[in-house]
Amino acid sequence: MSDRLALVVDDHPTNRLLGCTLLSKLGWKTEEADSGERAIELVSQTRFSLILLDISMPGISGEETCTRLRTMPNGDGVRIIAYTAHAFPEERERFLAAGFDEILVKPINRQRLEDLLKQA
Repeated sequence: MSDRLALVVDDHPTNRLLGCTLLSKLGWKTEEADSGERAIELVSQTRFSLILLDISMPGISGEETCTRLRTMPNGDGVRIIAYTAHAFPEERERFLAAGFDEILVKPINRQRLEDLLKQA
């Protein structure tokens, strides 16, 4: 496992590109998934140290994806950050209860991402 391998999961290509670009500038190698189902498939094959996971996606939601990832052998030690436009306090508590480590509110910027990564 690379200790700097991240998975960016979002159904919008622009959001994946932004996440991957920011992480790359911070020294991370990245892979992308366009759905929760694809993220689960990739995590079953590869050990990531970070997953940026969109909440609102077609198919299985980011919350359900996170819950499923946490039960997988490669999902136990990974840092999973919710990547969302939703930031109400009650949603934050729900996301943390679903297994997310932190919430990153869109639109993201390099400084906020860097600050979150330093907290690990």
